[in-house]
Amino acid sequence: MKDQEIVVGLDIGTTKIVALVGRKNEHGKIELLGMGKSESLGVQRGMVMNIQQTVSSILTAIEEASRKSGVDIAEVTVGIAGQHIRSYQHRGIHTRKNFDDDISEDDIDELVKNMYKLAMPPGEEIIHVLPQEYIVDNNQGILNPVGMIGNRLEANFHIVTGQLNAIQNINKCVHRANLSVKNLILEPLASSEAVLHNEEKEAGVALVDIGGGTTDLAIFHDGLIRHTAVIPFGGNIITEDIKVGCSITHKYAEALKVQYGSAIVTEGSENKIITIPGLHGRAPKEISLKNLSSIINARMQEILEIVSYEIRNSGFKDKLSAGLVLTGGGALLRNSLQLTQYITALESRIGMPSEHISGNAAKELGSPIYSTGIGLMMMGFSKDSKTVEQNVEEAAQGAIVKGPTPNAKPNIFSKLRDLADGFFDSDERKL
Repeated sequence: MKDQEIVVGLDIGTTKIVALVGRKNEHGKIELLGMGKSESLGVQRGMVMNIQQTVSSILTAIEEASRKSGVDIAEVTVGIAGQHIRSYQHRGIHTRKNFDDDISEDDIDELVKNMYKLAMPPGEEIIHVLPQEYIVDNNQGILNPVGMIGNRLEANFHIVTGQLNAIQNINKCVHRANLSVKNLILEPLASSEAVLHNEEKEAGVALVDIGGGTTDLAIFHDGLIRHTAVIPFGGNIITEDIKVGCSITHKYAEALKVQYGSAIVTEGSENKIITIPGLHGRAPKEISLKNLSSIINARMQEILEIVSYEIRNSGFKDKLSAGLVLTGGGALLRNSLQLTQYITALESRIGMPSEHISGNAAKELGSPIYSTGIGLMMMGFSKDSKTVEQNVEEAAQGAIVKGPTPNAKPNIFSKLRDLADGFFDSDERKL
């Protein structure tokens, strides 16, 4: 066990920053060595808005994780999200020089590397190049072409991009915390690694991760990623609505959401009143539980309707035999699963990452709020992963591929971006 690789997952969220240190045991599960957690002060809607505050929060979480684990942390696997994330579909072509040789992993690597040479819109950079299926000499539907004979190797790719400045800001924060970035992972991919089963990915499933600042979506079918999206609304906007709608402070709005909030207005809430202390000697304030649930229900419906739109827009709505898996802090909101099923018309369940953690830590980290952090740790064990900088550097050694920018799926979030900019992010569920 002493020689086993130790991995650190760093989840830079809108409301919290979590550092998880772990290694795999003999059963393939993760043995948690230590965890550090701090309030996220410089991140809004998944994007770094204040470098100094974010670095301070990262240092607090890393120092705590290092102290508890006894590990000198130098390298981390980091998650990225935010409304700047885009996804594209593109077909790549690689003409092989020696037709008589079997198709090898090197051929596939060359094909993937070529995708990083694509001419992207100004200010965008490729984060992930994810193969969908391969085509060998016009023979389609091939999932693994290694060992086959063919002259022309093609593949359909799902390409995920982000704004260059957003990527650089994350890297800058990590480097200023005296750390290096081992991998930069799209957060919905990390969450799906932690809570989805292979059978669900094969049958077709949609993962919805409702975090503090964003709601992340990832759709799988035939075991492959098919669609990704990041919605710029999360649990914090619900707290903000409660704060405004009930004319109370953020602190009490968050507490009401966590303790009494419900995504559905129930019959029993009509006559219930919650009393909270008044400010500076003022009289206590009474909040109707029905009014509270109505505020939460309206915002949750909006978020889930956008999720439903994205699922329909992906073209896989009728192929999700395994339905939908809900995770993140929003999954802990009372009756959120029932509302999700009603809005999306998909059979749903709550995604818990506990089955990947060994020992007593499974109870502590089994909550949906740790799905992304656990997934980052799991993906950090991959030997084949490279940083965005490494992929771009390798691609820069070759000529830039000319031609049209990969086709992006129509995205509703560009219309919502201006609306989202008016909201403040606040604390996530404190459980």
